[in-house]
Amino acid sequence: MEHLPYRLAEEFDRFLGDPNDPGELFSYAHCSELDDKEEFPADICRRFQEWGLPDQYVPVEHGGRLRDYEQVLQLVRAVARRDLTCAIGHGKTYLGGVCVWVAGSAEQGARLGADIMAGVPVSLGLTERAHGSDLLAGDVRTDDTAPDADGHWLVSGEKWLINNATRGSVLSLLTRTRPDGGPRGFSVLLVDKRELDEDTYRHLPKIRTHGIRGADISGIAFDGARVPQGALVGAEGAGLEIVLKALQLTRTMCAALSLGAGDHGLRLGLDFAEERELYGRRLIDLPQARHVLAGAAADVLLHEAVALVAARAVQTQTAELGVASAVTKYLLPTGTDQVLADLTGLLGARAFLKDVHADGRFQKVVRDHRIVGLFDGNTLVNLNSLVNQFRSLVRGFRRGTGDTAGADAACDLAAPLPPLDPARLTLVARHGSGLMAGLAGSVDEITRRAETNPALAPVAGAARRLLAVTTAVHAEMEEYQGVLTEVPPAAFEVARRYTLCWAGAACLGLWTRSTDHVQGDPYTGELWRDGRWLHTALDRLLVRLGEAPAAGEGTYEELLGALRAARSSGRLFSLLPQRVPERQPATPGAAAGESERTSC
Repeated sequence: MEHLPYRLAEEFDRFLGDPNDPGELFSYAHCSELDDKEEFPADICRRFQEWGLPDQYVPVEHGGRLRDYEQVLQLVRAVARRDLTCAIGHGKTYLGGVCVWVAGSAEQGARLGADIMAGVPVSLGLTERAHGSDLLAGDVRTDDTAPDADGHWLVSGEKWLINNATRGSVLSLLTRTRPDGGPRGFSVLLVDKRELDEDTYRHLPKIRTHGIRGADISGIAFDGARVPQGALVGAEGAGLEIVLKALQLTRTMCAALSLGAGDHGLRLGLDFAEERELYGRRLIDLPQARHVLAGAAADVLLHEAVALVAARAVQTQTAELGVASAVTKYLLPTGTDQVLADLTGLLGARAFLKDVHADGRFQKVVRDHRIVGLFDGNTLVNLNSLVNQFRSLVRGFRRGTGDTAGADAACDLAAPLPPLDPARLTLVARHGSGLMAGLAGSVDEITRRAETNPALAPVAGAARRLLAVTTAVHAEMEEYQGVLTEVPPAAFEVARRYTLCWAGAACLGLWTRSTDHVQGDPYTGELWRDGRWLHTALDRLLVRLGEAPAAGEGTYEELLGALRAARSSGRLFSLLPQRVPERQPATPGAAAGESERTSC
């Protein structure tokens, strides 16, 4: 299947060159050097500019090339697969512009779009030192409740732990515009530092971080900065609503960071297992190593399936994105952290060391990825968002309501995506989740197919079990559907279980609606045929839901075979075919120093 987002990402990856070649600018070696120096990858970002990556951050209606959010997902994934510092540092410009894409005027959109495409860094100023994720407690304020006689807001206060706060020339700034605050007491101002009096703002020092060491994680303080009245984005007092809607887009796109980290970590783990020898045998031949690798491979494909559906849902299920984005932003960072933890056990001491295996890249990707679960709403914030929607989600599941047509389109990779209408973004999915409403239909479809294809019988059985668990989880949700404040720990656990059920529904929907388009592919078709990747995905989810396993070792062995085949042919291990611009792997067992008889 010629799926454009993957083809464009492949073209971009090829433009960036072989990351294993130290002579290439965007190489692993150069990224490691920048990490050691804690230096921002400005030269690499200029390389992105040459290709036109910033154009993909700007919607077409504002002069850019962003038509398809699935495409943005794959492009940022390609960057994150090489280096998360580059992906986070450069991708922040997209995050900084989203408030304008959601609620800005045409003039603001055109001006900001032109800046972004010219390479101007943009930032999103939300958090503050004393308040963290509590946006309603923000102290950055305007000194008057309205613009002064000259038509300016006078902004004072400090934003802290802001990505690109120093490098960014433009900030989307959440600002208290009413002294008493409250849900209607905040506004978004598009602040252009190039237009401010230099005496009215200052940059706070860069924070030294454990991961993404080269990123500009700093802050900015304002002291009566005069911001033009026209900098107001949307209506005065609508700032919190604008930000929360914008975060639905950014949280969904953060999946690209976890996908890239998972791709990188899995490849490093596989390379190590193929090359390392213990007691006269390669590590890849030992049952425990094979088990770990196959499980990690299953999770990587599961995460990709969830991200694909969620990214497409941006445009097909916009009114329900509050559910999809919260699920995705919780599930992929936590799930990828677990993948990396599992692979750490495989690599042993080499997972923590530099200059031993793959120049220490594994410890870097582990360090870098840990931050992904924290920004744009941490794991508890996203689970709490789901708890706040329990009432509508339970009602919708029981009635079978929600945007089922949009869910079908999100799961059908051959279906064209409609343009995004930001006006359809809502804070609560009022009619439930169309994806969950369609779960029973997906189960019926795979059960029907199993009647003529016996190989699908165990997959259909796992699907029916998922439906039963999902029904039980919605019954658990009913107990907490009126909870809005002081959420009990048990409600967070129920929300966690809901994310796993939603992921299962996404996997089933994707397979039933897209397998006929994909399974004929000579490279990835085997993953789709007879529900192979789906079987392991459902197994991983059911076990995490406390259920008995649904797939045996034979199924995982088939998945491991596909993983190894992708490596040997220079392809990305993925649900859809994509070649990666890397040299062919070393001959198994040929790595220097990898034959000692130790357990490290």
